[in-house]
Amino acid sequence: MISGFEGEVRQGKNVADAAKAAGIAHLVHGSAGTGYETGVGSWDSKLAVREHMRDLGLPVTELRPMAFMELMTDRGYFPPVSAWHLMPKLMGADRPVVWISVDDLGAIAARVFADPERFLGADIPLAADVRSMAECRELWREVMGKPPRRFPMPVWLFERFVDPDLTHMWRWLRTEDIPLETAPTLEILPSAATVREWLIRQRH
Repeated sequence: MISGFEGEVRQGKNVADAAKAAGIAHLVHGSAGTGYETGVGSWDSKLAVREHMRDLGLPVTELRPMAFMELMTDRGYFPPVSAWHLMPKLMGADRPVVWISVDDLGAIAARVFADPERFLGADIPLAADVRSMAECRELWREVMGKPPRRFPMPVWLFERFVDPDLTHMWRWLRTEDIPLETAPTLEILPSAATVREWLIRQRH
């Protein structure tokens, strides 16, 4: 979303080329999304990078988180506007979302690097919890003692501050089915936090 589709693909291919030239034994690719083309640029760009890695014959493990819990709190994502207003508005407040925290993604990557015999060649969707935005809002109210702050903003104005790919992603999620399994993630990291557990940590 910072460099655009072409920029991210170029950067990813550069990393792959450098890894090939260095003769690396194991590359863990931080991917995203569904693993198939969706028209969502920030997901499809990672598919193009993955294809290049495969063409080079690199020893790769794919990690595919969908939504980071930090979307609910990180100021860089404008959560009063994004997570708590436009995301449920465009996606649907009751649509299931698969969540994982950034810390748990890092812990999983470390375990993957430590056990290449098990994980080489794997394509792993990551989900520690499945919660709709309405459920997340209620969990926030229970844990924090008050609902999260909302700041209504028109879509056209929000898109002046962020790549429209983000709103396109939310619209795509409104109608399309996504894998909702947490078992593959919990098998690797049984301690991966649920939304409630993660919110409790944010309170301290």
